[in-house]
Amino acid sequence: MSTAALPTDKPVRVLSFSQKLSRWDLKISPYLYISPFFIMFAVVGLFPIAYTAVISFMDWDLVRNNGTFIGFDQYIWILQQPHFWTALRNTFSIFLLSTVPQLVLAIFIAAVLDRNIRAKTFWRMGVLLPFVVAPVAVGLIFNVVFADNFGLINGILGDLGLPGIQWHKEPFWSHVAIATMVNYRWTGYNTLILLAAMQAVNRDYYEAATVDGAGPIRQFFSITLPSLRPTLIFVIITATIGGLQIFDEPRVFDQFGRGGAGQQWLTITLYLYDIGWGQWNFGRAAAMAWILFIIIVLIGLINLLITRSLVRDEGRRGAVVSRRQRRKEVAR
Repeated sequence: MSTAALPTDKPVRVLSFSQKLSRWDLKISPYLYISPFFIMFAVVGLFPIAYTAVISFMDWDLVRNNGTFIGFDQYIWILQQPHFWTALRNTFSIFLLSTVPQLVLAIFIAAVLDRNIRAKTFWRMGVLLPFVVAPVAVGLIFNVVFADNFGLINGILGDLGLPGIQWHKEPFWSHVAIATMVNYRWTGYNTLILLAAMQAVNRDYYEAATVDGAGPIRQFFSITLPSLRPTLIFVIITATIGGLQIFDEPRVFDQFGRGGAGQQWLTITLYLYDIGWGQWNFGRAAAMAWILFIIIVLIGLINLLITRSLVRDEGRRGAVVSRRQRRKEVAR
């Protein structure tokens, strides 16, 4: 009876230095590649935000570069100012007049450009041209269009026998003029983002919907719009941030940049700029910046909830495809 050979222990594999270095490279290199962004954000983004929060609780002395802690007094002072509530009302008015038409128009233009039209590249580049125009140039152009006495629009209204509009005196019309400037610059930018999302939609869904007898409008609301939910959330949130931080357009709407003689188009950022660099009170300006930050976060969350509820998931598209599959099985 032969005895089986006892199993020998497997030799321990010793990794060389280059192999260890290669393993560490696979583990660490991805973090090294993305670290410059986070380092830069911490230096120029996160630190100023935290520093602003500290200053907002102080009576800051700009000469000595230090301050005295006073708690929430800066916030209370801002909330007691009538100009703040006027600026808040004007900001929301301009925001609604610009963001809602802008997004609706961007979706419509993107849907048209997603069709098989001639010179698609030309039209797609054309909608982006207003975005590259400097805000000051946009202000100069639209100041000619919306001039009270000799403006282009008032000239057309005069030729039609209608009274002119006081763009720089009446609050509502000044908001319409500024919102038009915003829509001119940003509609094309949002259009290209939505167009990219539309082109990523699987074309089989549209073929299935066509077989089921769905027209272009039904396909848009049942397939295209649900597919745009992540992109719409991004576009709406970014439009909310930009709309509530609007500064360039109201700043260049007249030669003074103070929001009008009667604060007709005074926005929160214009008021913040005046407190910080006009009154040289950086503690109050920092407090107002944080109030604006809180408002933007709240409005962004509300927009997120509304967008999720209005734009449904992709279940409807799946239902269209499943119906097509069932018809194929029945035909077999």
